[in-house]
Amino acid sequence: MATEGIEAVFLETHNWGRAAKFFQTLGYELEFSTDHNSGQLRNGDGPYIFIAEIPEDRKPQSRIVLKVPDADAFQPDPAVEVVTPFEDTHYGTREMTVRDPDGRLWTLQAPAKN
Repeated sequence: MATEGIEAVFLETHNWGRAAKFFQTLGYELEFSTDHNSGQLRNGDGPYIFIAEIPEDRKPQSRIVLKVPDADAFQPDPAVEVVTPFEDTHYGTREMTVRDPDGRLWTLQAPAKN
């Protein structure tokens, strides 16, 4: 089983409000915000952007999220370095982290188990 393309872009920021406003001026609409300075924006049918505010002493990171329809059926090729296997998240999905040949981390996201 292969991935189904880009699901989302996950971004960390030092200022949730400014980051959200930046993307809104580029045509993204706020789908929801949380009570802990994070939220999701979308522009049309494309991948969503999820932004989370982090403390000033941390360097903001970003991660591209690839969609996997079924975590249990997904078997990565031996050429794919699995950093963390699929794990349940607090927001209702299962995620795996993999590393590409250049050292970048990618997230594979699947629906939660039923």
